[in-house]
Amino acid sequence: MKVSREQMAENRQRILEVASRLFREKGFEAVGVAEVMKALGLTHGGFYGHFSSKDDLIVQALAHALGERNGATLPLREYMDEYLSPRHRDNRAGGCPISGLAADTLRQTPEARSAVTDGVRGQIDWMLEKLSGSDESARRQAIASWAAMVGAVVLARATTDPVLSDEILKETRAWIDDGLNRSIAAIPGTA
Repeated sequence: MKVSREQMAENRQRILEVASRLFREKGFEAVGVAEVMKALGLTHGGFYGHFSSKDDLIVQALAHALGERNGATLPLREYMDEYLSPRHRDNRAGGCPISGLAADTLRQTPEARSAVTDGVRGQIDWMLEKLSGSDESARRQAIASWAAMVGAVVLARATTDPVLSDEILKETRAWIDDGLNRSIAAIPGTA
């Protein structure tokens, strides 16, 4: 049975969504092509009509997940609150692909690492825009805040002590707020 172009496009989109969720939940090595296709009720052989290899799927799934930018419509402080929340920490499959897959991506193809690079760059640029700055100080604040947020989620997920895990999120948020408040106070006419 021949599949229409529309159905092919829809299937590809569904494959990317399921693969990106499974990769974030389990990691790249723990998820096979057969598992992705089975989760969708599609055949393993149909995969190759969409992607040339699992490596290709990884690159495309990363680009897809990084392009979603969940929460990007929120004001910066609300976005940070959501990102550094127990809800985000506990939702690996639906959470940020950077905090979920950065370490795994180190062992992937240069194309996968480029997709992450583009995602990191996009996130920093978005934060810089939200900080309403373009100078070196604002860029430093955006990079440091993003790095602290990602690192905090990684550590909070890796920690088996729930009290410490919550504390990591809470104190990272407070530390970022301190830096943001200092940056805003340094702008002439805002103190």
